[in-house]
Amino acid sequence: MSTAASRTRLSLVIEVLIVLAVLVGSKLVFDQVIWKFAGPLSLLCTFIAIGFFTWRHRESWAGFGLRKLPGWKSWALLAPQALLGIVAIIGLGAGTAFAGDALGLWTTDETMTGVEDRWGNIVGNLPVYLLWLAIAWVSAGFGEEVFFRGYMINRVEALLPHAKWALPLAVIIPAVGFGVAHMYYQGFRGLVVTGMIGLTIGTLYILYKRNIWPLIIAHGAVDTLGFTAMYLDLDV
Repeated sequence: MSTAASRTRLSLVIEVLIVLAVLVGSKLVFDQVIWKFAGPLSLLCTFIAIGFFTWRHRESWAGFGLRKLPGWKSWALLAPQALLGIVAIIGLGAGTAFAGDALGLWTTDETMTGVEDRWGNIVGNLPVYLLWLAIAWVSAGFGEEVFFRGYMINRVEALLPHAKWALPLAVIIPAVGFGVAHMYYQGFRGLVVTGMIGLTIGTLYILYKRNIWPLIIAHGAVDTLGFTAMYLDLDV
């Protein structure tokens, strides 16, 4: 079983460029035909590409945070770590949103147009609500965390093995990408807010010794709360 550290930098650069090309290219294609689900579908295509390279180089998905919890202490920490992730996501998200409002960068009194267009039909619609809950856990909770935290942090760090700021950059660069990935329906506000959330979750990922499971749970739980509020038409 090989690791990213045992591969040449050129090999890693080619892989990352192809993976990002698949992500962006498939997103642009799906935008034209099935806009609401372009993000999840492009992420699926991206995972197929990552799966190919992982198989090709005989790497383990454990290197992307999907590791087996070694003992009872890890299991005991799972709930409090996930809870801390939930608090961090909600706190950072709300704090950044209100800070931007206070600075005149945007207004929190208005629903973002892209959000309304994408999820406006979820109110009181149980089948649509359940569909988005499934997407939230599979695509956002699992998919985004494994890609933006597990995969990207691993690869950026491997590409900068001797850089003094390798670890900070490995957290910051995927966080920026995480923000950019949400711009297409959340705009500039989404870029900043989700970027800050990505920075926080990435930091927690490192603090959690690269165990992605608590962050998958936290991300899925926060999205569940958000979709439930939409379904019930709650003003939160």
